[in-house]
Amino acid sequence: MSDRQNLVDTAEWAALQRHYQEIRGLTMREMFRLDNRRTEFTVEAAGLCLDYSKNRITSETIQRLVALAEACGLRLAIDDMFAGRPINGTENRSVLHIALRNRSNTPVLVNGKDVMPGINSVLDRMSRFADSIRSGEWVGHTGRRIRNIINIGIGGSDLGPAMAYEALKSYSDRNLTVRFISNIDSTHFVEHTRDLDPAETLFIVASKTFTTQETMTNAHTAREWLLKTLQDSASVARHFVAVSTNGPAVREFGIDTANMFEFWDWVGGRYSLCSAIGLSLMVGIGPERFIEMLEGFHAMDRHFFEAPFAENMPVIMGLLGVWYGNMFGAETHAVLAYDQYLHRFTAHLQQLDMESNGKSVNKKGEHVGYQTGPVIWGEPGTNGQHAFYQHIHQGTKLIPADFIGFMRPRNLLGDHHDKLMANMFAQTEALAFGKTAEEAAAEGVPEQLVPHKTFSGNKPTNTIIADELTPGVLGALIALYEHKVFVQGVIWNIYSFDQWGVELGKALAKRILGELQSENKPELTHDSSTNSLIMRYRNRRR
Repeated sequence: MSDRQNLVDTAEWAALQRHYQEIRGLTMREMFRLDNRRTEFTVEAAGLCLDYSKNRITSETIQRLVALAEACGLRLAIDDMFAGRPINGTENRSVLHIALRNRSNTPVLVNGKDVMPGINSVLDRMSRFADSIRSGEWVGHTGRRIRNIINIGIGGSDLGPAMAYEALKSYSDRNLTVRFISNIDSTHFVEHTRDLDPAETLFIVASKTFTTQETMTNAHTAREWLLKTLQDSASVARHFVAVSTNGPAVREFGIDTANMFEFWDWVGGRYSLCSAIGLSLMVGIGPERFIEMLEGFHAMDRHFFEAPFAENMPVIMGLLGVWYGNMFGAETHAVLAYDQYLHRFTAHLQQLDMESNGKSVNKKGEHVGYQTGPVIWGEPGTNGQHAFYQHIHQGTKLIPADFIGFMRPRNLLGDHHDKLMANMFAQTEALAFGKTAEEAAAEGVPEQLVPHKTFSGNKPTNTIIADELTPGVLGALIALYEHKVFVQGVIWNIYSFDQWGVELGKALAKRILGELQSENKPELTHDSSTNSLIMRYRNRRR
């Protein structure tokens, strides 16, 4: 609620600060001697297990954080979102990505209208289309089977499906090549099409308005690439489909609007994977696996809606982020997946978290007096261990981290997976407990090297594990982070579902583009640096 009491003026915030001062000096070594943390600080839901015992918290910490969440109206905010009320205040929109994966099919109302029939209709159309591609029923203009699928989008129209396709690649039809083009840099298009036959290639153009600069530039380039070989404008209708709401623009492009898949303004781009934006993913892994993923999303949605806050996985993770960001001053958060299939997972979370909660004004439009969303980053293990883990272990900054792993690999090869998971478990232990100078000396470390081989420990981590990376588990994992971001936005009293920060640069880019391309070379009125850069480009680009 925009008119609520300022966060830092609440009694619960003050109590949390006092508690922080009381326990900030405690180490995890001491904490693990005090209680049975593994039992107390573990929660399971939707096929995931969260062990958050290796955090700088006590039972009282969780109680204080839950009290803060309750004081900030988290329960009402959750109810409002699930009821379809317009919680995206700056755009007066509902926020209903949860409806896209509502496998119970209970009515979800927006302005008094149930949105589920429309969602189910689009899902059915997506399934029929995906099956037609996978079976070979849909053929290209020359009658040849479609073997290459290229999704053209950017932001939420690219990151979500691209990440999920990579994550579920072991479930995909390997007779199909599925690729994703997003960057307006021509290299992205050239390298992703250079080995493909246009007669066997289908493009999915994903743009709600069908006006997004990067997406439509790449789409028109794709159209030219196709027609250069097929030499018939009628071929566009067999080699392009659209995910959009702009029928006239889709038709003008040459796409049959019967092959336009719609989505709605109550779905933000970064939350749209479960909508028609996921069409490329569905084609790749098949409708059945896509539905399994939706069921995983729904299972986590129900857990988030129903579980008490102290036993609620997304709530706990969200509150821990508030604890470290607002009490300890941590500015970044690492997400470290010990599974190569999740190598794009953190990239998706960067948009999800940083576009949602990278805000500096509250719902009243006032500047906040506290940190909001963290910088999200990370790489798959064990690669990251040979890069930036040094900083996490011995650097001067506190970097909370999530470790994600699976009991069984999708590809069993020798003892690779045992070694992978041994590293994951070892890292969380080492980060928690470190190594004292006395322990280093006892191991025979030379005295002059002891300071260099001492590790303070006390580095907080969450461990998220599941039996196997299945479509359902992936859905639950993504939903976990979606709801964690929502929880934090409620605590910080910011609007998590708009993204006005991306607009200014876009507007300026349009102006500068005209100045770069105009034959008249108009007078430049930017700052001296920008003027100089534009002039340099004009003079040297040829």
